[in-house]
Amino acid sequence: MIVTITLEKMKFHAFHGVMEEEHTIGGEYIVDVSYAIDTNVVETDRLDNTTNYADIYNLIKKEMMQPSLLIEHVAGRILNVIKAEFPLICDLSVKVSKLNPPINGEMGSASVMIKA
Repeated sequence: MIVTITLEKMKFHAFHGVMEEEHTIGGEYIVDVSYAIDTNVVETDRLDNTTNYADIYNLIKKEMMQPSLLIEHVAGRILNVIKAEFPLICDLSVKVSKLNPPINGEMGSASVMIKA
């Protein structure tokens, strides 16, 4: 059975961006991750038949704490580390949103989504 798991609205204070203040002050980011696995966990109720999303959260947190110029790069690193650690995952998508990006205007967020 295919099970889709979504981790939504993980919030991080991180230091990504091309502007100097983004590297010194940082900013707020939201990460959403969705993935599918082929598993019998619905019948077994066993953690070892699925992915532990606490482990996935910790991978995401580690990548978010490594500064990058571009959120596209951050999203790519997150996608790659999840795929490497959990090879049974398929239909993986990663969305990284920068809240209140430093632009000459008002914007709630700027986001990038990548899929594999």
